[in-house]
Amino acid sequence: MRNEFFSYDSRLGIHLPLQLKEWPMYSSEDQEVILLQWERVRGTIPDRIREIDGEIERLQDELAGEEDFERSCMINHEISERASEINDLWLWYRTNPEKTERE
Repeated sequence: MRNEFFSYDSRLGIHLPLQLKEWPMYSSEDQEVILLQWERVRGTIPDRIREIDGEIERLQDELAGEEDFERSCMINHEISERASEINDLWLWYRTNPEKTERE
């Protein structure tokens, strides 16, 4: 995605909007571009969450068979990190800006 209004977030695996200025300060045209692109990104979030869920399930299976305490702690940490990513993705998914009406 080549867009001056978005940047790739490697932790979440999606493009996120850049907050370059307050929303009402963008022109109507820029708001439309941002909203259109954001809807495309939002549409990918549930798939991304499913991917991370799969990673968590794999890690839980690995944890169930792990006997080394230190390794178990590392796996638990990874599970916690993935769960945090899912939480952040849901927060972004619920972000739904609207076009500002100009007078």
